[in-house]
Amino acid sequence: MDADPRPTSALLTFHSLDRTGSVISFDPEAFRAAMEALREAGVAVVGLREALRRPGSIALTFDDAFVNFAEEAWPVLARLNLPATLFVVTGHAGGHNDWPRQPSGIPRLPLLDWPRLRELAASGVELGAHSHTHPDLRALAPAQLLHELARPARIIEEQTGFHPTAYAYPGGLANSTVRSGTAALYEVACGTRLGYWTGREPLHDLPRLDAYYLRGSLGPAHALTGRGRRWIALRAFARRIRELLQGR
Repeated sequence: MDADPRPTSALLTFHSLDRTGSVISFDPEAFRAAMEALREAGVAVVGLREALRRPGSIALTFDDAFVNFAEEAWPVLARLNLPATLFVVTGHAGGHNDWPRQPSGIPRLPLLDWPRLRELAASGVELGAHSHTHPDLRALAPAQLLHELARPARIIEEQTGFHPTAYAYPGGLANSTVRSGTAALYEVACGTRLGYWTGREPLHDLPRLDAYYLRGSLGPAHALTGRGRRWIALRAFARRIRELLQGR
C-alpha cells in the first residue's frame, strides 16, 4: 500500500457540482475553495495531454457534461486560469443523465446543450468524447462499438468545430477490443482505474483520481503530496479488495 515513489502526474475526475452528496457530486462551495487552494499551492494545472508530458502536474477532467459545469465549475476555473477537459455524451446533450444502467442514488440532472457547449469550447474548454449513449462498451457488437466510438467525434466537430482527441469510457468499462478501437480514433482515453500517471500506463487506459476521494481535508491540492499519495494508495487497495470480493 506504499505510494509509488516514481515521478507522477494526477488526472482528476469530477462529474457533477451539486449539493446532493451523491457519489458523483462535489459541493460547489467546496469546489471553489479546493480550486483556490490548488492555485495557491503552486501546483501546475495543465491540459490533459500536457499532464502526460509533465511530471508533477495535475489535469482536471469532468465526465458527462452537466449543466452545472457551466454554472459552477467553469466560472471558477476561468477566473483562476485553470484548464479543463469536459467529456460529452453526445446522444444526451441537452437532455438528462437518464441513460440505462444508472446506479441508484444518482440524481437526475440536466446536461449541457450544443449552444452552451460551443460557448465553452470557444472560451477554452477542451471537449472530449464520452460515447454517444453511455453504454457498457464491452457488451456491444462490433458495429455498435464503432458507432459509440466514432460518432461522438463527428458530432462534436460538426456542432462546435472542435475535433476531440480524448475519450473517456462510460463507467471506466473497457476491454482490449474497446481499447483497440479507441486507439484507432483518439490520441488518449481515460478510464476510472484509481491511480497516478507515471509514464508507464497505456495511453488508452489512463488512470485517474476520482474527486469523490478528495472531498475532505485531503483535497485536490494534496493529490501529489506524500500524504495524498498514501491516501490514494490506501483507497486503491480497498477498491481492489472490494472488486475481488464481488468477483470482478
